Amino acid sequence: MEEKKLPSRQENYSEWYNQLVLRSEMADYAPVRGCMVVRPYGWALWENIQKALDNRFKATGHVNAAFPLLIPQSFMTKEKEHVEGFAPELAVVTHGGGEKLEEPLVVRPTSETIIGTMYAKWIQSYRDLPVLVNQWANVVRWEMRTKLFLRTLEFYWQEGHTAHATEQEAIEETERMLDVYADFAINEAAVPVIKGRKSETEKFAGAKATYSIEAMMGDTKALQSGTSHFLGQNFAQAFDIKFLDENNQLQFCWTTSWGISTRFIGAIIMTHGDDQGLILPPRLAPIQVVVVPIYRKDEEKALVMEKVEEVTKALSAFRVKVDAREGLTPGFKFNDWELKGVPLRIEIGPKDVQNGTLALARRDIPGRDGKSFVPMAGCTQTVADMLETIQASLLTKATKFRDDHIFEVESYEQLKDVVNDKGWAVGWWSDDRENEAKIKEETRATLRCYAPSEGEGVCFFTGRKTNKKAYFARGY
Repeated sequence: MEEKKLPSRQENYSEWYNQLVLRSEMADYAPVRGCMVVRPYGWALWENIQKALDNRFKATGHVNAAFPLLIPQSFMTKEKEHVEGFAPELAVVTHGGGEKLEEPLVVRPTSETIIGTMYAKWIQSYRDLPVLVNQWANVVRWEMRTKLFLRTLEFYWQEGHTAHATEQEAIEETERMLDVYADFAINEAAVPVIKGRKSETEKFAGAKATYSIEAMMGDTKALQSGTSHFLGQNFAQAFDIKFLDENNQLQFCWTTSWGISTRFIGAIIMTHGDDQGLILPPRLAPIQVVVVPIYRKDEEKALVMEKVEEVTKALSAFRVKVDAREGLTPGFKFNDWELKGVPLRIEIGPKDVQNGTLALARRDIPGRDGKSFVPMAGCTQTVADMLETIQASLLTKATKFRDDHIFEVESYEQLKDVVNDKGWAVGWWSDDRENEAKIKEETRATLRCYAPSEGEGVCFFTGRKTNKKAYFARGY
């Protein structure tokens, strides 16, 4: 039952990714072109992502709600930039119950319009503010260039939508949620992200400002992994979200929206994966520890399985799986769990039972270097420490890889050279939509976000003095 090896990342990164998602049973293609089926293993990872984010949302005062999937088409036309931005991606329902609808309905591509309509109904006074609501949902954007998790017609996400009495509060909320996303990405997923504001060209349709977390994938391309939008009063004016302030004056609210989607699963796969398969960060991995019993004869089996049960009980605080499948060699099982990215494997054979030891194999360090033998006694603490070590090691490795592939550039020629096959370019940049479009057209690199900068320098493209810096990279 030997499985064909994955293509190597060096040989064909795109095919490595596609094969890995399918063969690790994360997801599969759906009968409808552009859609995906998230399989139980992929969904378990998404559930752990949900929990980690949901806890952070609730800790910052947000509550969950659910809004309809279908939105009257007229709602989409109320905010001019918003409708222009989403028009090409809309799926429209024209018939229901066998009859033509009086007004077509749009399958939500995002929920600003429907939520804005409800907020207009619920908010009357400054006492009703702030409104801090999040929803976990699926959305549809008519996208046919499918890449599982990264870009599909339908995907799953959370979208936060908040309304505030002042501009300052709304800006603070936008920045707070960006920090929440970065904290989650770095500490739970071991994905080192860069936070920053998007350019006018790249911002969300209808927003005043868009901020994102940007991650570098294993092929050095960038992945926008989460966004937070300051919407100003654009949607409040379009949907009439008003309140009476403390002086009894009627004011428009200031609103925000922010989201992370199943695309983040793609970020985890491409940040940590290797030629053997997935490498999942322990804090999010659906299975943190897999126990593989090894025996040849029935009497060995009885001894080994007794010890397996004892060890599994000791590790009940972790997400543990015992691979007791019959008729498969230990080697096959090792490869299978390596492909699925389980952070830690424990092997228990007759010798281990005899010596009172366990063989541990770390997924993040292949081969012998990642193996160790530890006493069975006290294994709970040993495993806890090992998982923490793996988590930290994944972040260190990914951060080093990212930092080694970001290059300061002082000329357009240097930028072209960097984004062609080396990684990300960062340099002084005097904002200009036309120049940004030219760079995108000529190099396929986009302005990912602005970089922190002090003082001023000379723009690599125009030679003009500027106080802004920006990251440019090819992206997914």
